[in-house]
Amino acid sequence: MVSGSALAAALRAEAGRLGLHGLGFCRPDLGPPADRLAEWLARGHAGEMGYIARRAADRADPARLLPGFRSAVVATQPYSDAPAREVFAELDRPGTAYFARYARGADYHEVLGDRLGRLADRLRALAPGARTRVYVDTGPVLEKDLGVQAGLGWRGKHANLLAADGGNWLFLGVVLTDLDLPADAPPPDRCGTCTRCLDVCPTNAFPAPYVLDARRCISYLTIELKGPIPLEMRPALGNRVFGCDDCLAVCPWNRFAARARECTYAARSVTAGAPLTDLLSMTEADFPRAFAGTAVRRTGRARLLRNVAVALGNAGDPAAVPALARALSDPEPLVRGHAAWALGRIGTGPAFSALEHAAGTERDPSVRGEIAAGTGDSAPLGAAEG
Repeated sequence: MVSGSALAAALRAEAGRLGLHGLGFCRPDLGPPADRLAEWLARGHAGEMGYIARRAADRADPARLLPGFRSAVVATQPYSDAPAREVFAELDRPGTAYFARYARGADYHEVLGDRLGRLADRLRALAPGARTRVYVDTGPVLEKDLGVQAGLGWRGKHANLLAADGGNWLFLGVVLTDLDLPADAPPPDRCGTCTRCLDVCPTNAFPAPYVLDARRCISYLTIELKGPIPLEMRPALGNRVFGCDDCLAVCPWNRFAARARECTYAARSVTAGAPLTDLLSMTEADFPRAFAGTAVRRTGRARLLRNVAVALGNAGDPAAVPALARALSDPEPLVRGHAAWALGRIGTGPAFSALEHAAGTERDPSVRGEIAAGTGDSAPLGAAEG
């Protein structure tokens, strides 16, 4: 029978062949992390992400996911090594769309999931009869806490895993197994007195170091939130249409960032600075073709175009008025409402004319409210109901 240490060595070698950066092992103690999660949920920081609370007990006890669970195998895979200056230069181009770097290419759920599936295959080949389960942000697993306990990094003040030899541009995945594997030691917290990630956040989403209030996070607002983006948050989005990289980009540990070796994570033309007006014109048929195989497709066309409309309003370019005016006829009320807000922000004569025209035909109450706000009226515009 292969010893635990020999299995660990074989898995590390296989991880290297699979393009993984780090691999660690732990027999987790998730009591303290589970308590922290419970407090975070109680404070309402999860927003609309009710699925986190529904399976909180599973997150606290991997044995509920894999009977006989003994060890967690945790892997990291770099997806970017972008310097901060490059990220913030893209955020200074208001007419183009900013997509978070993790979502610019192939969907990491699929790519990293495939690599970990092959790693699990190798484990079962070395130890016939072993049981495994693979998770890549697809189930009730506390990946970051497992990553810390497996020695892959510490939890940064931005609440993400941070590695001394890899920065924070890292995907995380987990293989649960019923085998005993030698545990690695958690590293110390090396954030020190640095608060760059907290200070740079456009929406002040960190009520305290290591604590993220998702309700104020641009990634949550542009991806998870299903309805309208709160009015007070919209200006802070800038040209971010899918996620936000600010707190990751400014981390000084990124000077040691590992190079992204997985070529499928490379940006596509549509996610690498596409004109906002081009994105706003996407039809129901265009969207799945443009974003096939990416994490963006999971959010759907309506939410993406909602975000694009907000970005156009923030850009304030009168040249966008025709595209936004057409969006007032979009089949999705979510898109129409945010297009109305953007036109109100631009505030030119043609923008107001488009809003006034839409007021005569719009029947959705939420969109009528956006039109009224955009024109400065105190009540929804347009013909009487009926």
